Amino acid sequence: MNIRSLTRGDGVVIGAAVLLLIASFLGLYSTDGIPDGIDMPNLWGSGPVLFSVVLAGIIGAALVVVSRGLPQPRKVAGLDLGQFGAAFTVFAAWSALGNIFDPGSGVDNVGGGSDGPDAGIGLILALIATLVMAAAAIATPLVPALKSALVPAGRPAAPQPPYGGQPQGGYGYPGAQQQPYGAQPGQPGQPGQQGQPGPSFGGQPQQAQQPAGDFSPFWFAVPVPRPLFAEDGSQTPIAELAPGTWYLAVEQRGPALVAQTQDGRRGVLQDTSGIQRG
Repeated sequence: MNIRSLTRGDGVVIGAAVLLLIASFLGLYSTDGIPDGIDMPNLWGSGPVLFSVVLAGIIGAALVVVSRGLPQPRKVAGLDLGQFGAAFTVFAAWSALGNIFDPGSGVDNVGGGSDGPDAGIGLILALIATLVMAAAAIATPLVPALKSALVPAGRPAAPQPPYGGQPQGGYGYPGAQQQPYGAQPGQPGQPGQQGQPGPSFGGQPQQAQQPAGDFSPFWFAVPVPRPLFAEDGSQTPIAELAPGTWYLAVEQRGPALVAQTQDGRRGVLQDTSGIQRG
């Protein structure tokens, strides 16, 4: 799983899952006047709370996070894995809310309607954790701030030239200014220097210009997950570009880019808005 593909919303889901796990070891009930020698059970001591709140919430969070790191979306019962996990988190929050209203699970209705125990600190924290988890799982695809990469992308390392080769930016590298044979690099007024006129055949000066359609490969990162389509024009994604990972743009086709993934696959990135150049 690609950790760099996780978003800030996924980070909130992970944090809420950790809080839910901690809450599961805290008190399920809170009762006044209880003797000191009696220990109140935690959330693991109640089967309904354990299965419908603790395990449902943790499983839902795991499905949401795992789905973000997969190269291809997976489906369960017709739903994407992330949507299936979000449904689990909503169910966990709903169950936690019901247990807050009736922590005794109907025991307080036995024996003449006597008051039952109150919700303990563990159950209260579990409700908070599942509410935050469900909100983040649902809002992440909709809120731009939550769709941003959790781990910022580091700048790609500059490729090292082979032994005896020219340094990056020198002759032969994409984007470098090429010097004609016999000219000194960087010398003012020499042909090939950007913005400087150079003499053509016969001594007439001419303005140096970049050829039309010139393209230099560059590294880039996407702000949100975006599909990479096949070069033959079909609308079937062959890969998904993840935030926080650098990809190489090797060709430009109108507003689209032909990108190469780290495993060597090539495809067309149709949506290039907001990309970060390396």
